[in-house]
Amino acid sequence: MQTLVIPLVPELPQLLDAPATGTAWVVTATLLAGAVATPAAGRLGDMYGKRRILLISLASMVLGSAIGGLSDSLTPMIVGRTLQGLAAGVIPLGISIMRDELPAERLGSAIALMSASLGVGGALGLPAAAFLAGYTDWHVLFWAAAVLGALAIVLVLTIVSESSVRTGGRFDLVGTAGLSVGLVCLLLAISKGSDWGWSSGPTGGLFAASVVVLVLWGRWELRTTRPLVDLRVTARRQVLLTNLASTVFGFAMFAMSLILPQLLRLPEAAGYGMGRSMLVVGLVMAPSGLVMMAMAPVSARISKARGPKVTLMVGAVVVAAGYGLNMALMSAIWQLVLVSAVIGVGIGLAYGAMPALIMAAVPVSETAAANSLNTLMRSIGTSLSSAVAGVVLAQMTVTLGSVTFPAQSGFRVIMGIGAGSALIALVIAAFLPRRHPTEAMSDSRTATTTSVETSTAG
Repeated sequence: MQTLVIPLVPELPQLLDAPATGTAWVVTATLLAGAVATPAAGRLGDMYGKRRILLISLASMVLGSAIGGLSDSLTPMIVGRTLQGLAAGVIPLGISIMRDELPAERLGSAIALMSASLGVGGALGLPAAAFLAGYTDWHVLFWAAAVLGALAIVLVLTIVSESSVRTGGRFDLVGTAGLSVGLVCLLLAISKGSDWGWSSGPTGGLFAASVVVLVLWGRWELRTTRPLVDLRVTARRQVLLTNLASTVFGFAMFAMSLILPQLLRLPEAAGYGMGRSMLVVGLVMAPSGLVMMAMAPVSARISKARGPKVTLMVGAVVVAAGYGLNMALMSAIWQLVLVSAVIGVGIGLAYGAMPALIMAAVPVSETAAANSLNTLMRSIGTSLSSAVAGVVLAQMTVTLGSVTFPAQSGFRVIMGIGAGSALIALVIAAFLPRRHPTEAMSDSRTATTTSVETSTAG
């Protein structure tokens, strides 16, 4: 869903007969909907059944894809993309179902693969989307997504059983509304700041509103008996530091997705561009997705032997090394393939470790909500990365004739920022406790089981 429309972005104004400022919402709507839906889906899964909410999320994706497949104007397209974004909770819900259902010896590699799919899907989806957009009618992109979503629904109905682990209680509607408003204001300001101006009234107003709303939301969550996000659990050292590292790491990871496509797409006249098609861009990025998938079992083995803290730290070092390599190697396609693969190794390692760190520190009954918040933190990091990269490339330009391009030095600055962000994530991870994840998970399972039994007996 994240990369589905990327090949279409330059052509959307013509395809939808709308201005570019309007078609930008085809991307923004999915981002905002995903940010709102992810924590809500996690809490609803903990309360009413993760499989049930998983199916509802997939149904939303199928419906949104079908609407997109039938759209030839802006409004229904935005509606469809919003519904697609509401399915963003499927990753944390899937990880939580695995924790409830899988035996311990399979859990580590399973959640590592599921978590890495956040990167894998985007990396493999881009070449597929570019191919379909280039050789078929663009509506086929959405119909293909609808078919895949329907297939996923059938497989979930056939294979996945509903977990018996539930918290019950009443859903926190006030908390959900507060977090939604706060996140929409924050992410809208980040995503539109470069267009509106970072010092403009709308951007500043949205940032201020997000701060006020999120502070009030935090006070509400601390006082209500059934919060959407248990901030006391979130404040635990391991959860807090993992979420912080996830945000920084999401920032570092997304820089690759912003740099490499532009280097490939810029005309050769710029002196450092390669003038390649979007399909070539997708093929260059695809190996990183395959590498992420291959690293999932490696991530699980390192976490089992040394703990997920070490895995996260190793992943951060590899990502930083990848960006350092990119600063020197950026003049040939094979070099960009190598760089994307190296960074993919680091992302696969780190993304596999994050859910293990989260689940080692929260009760089983709050797994989906905790994983959803962690996924949201990564998304906020990627949004910040996009905004920062946009500012850097807008300020550092070169002009050839009447055409202005981002300067090569601007790309190197972003690579340096990406490497620095990965190293910051490394420092944050160094302060995580050394407790072995297996012990913590076992303790949390026992504690939750005891709590459920006591509640039932009462």
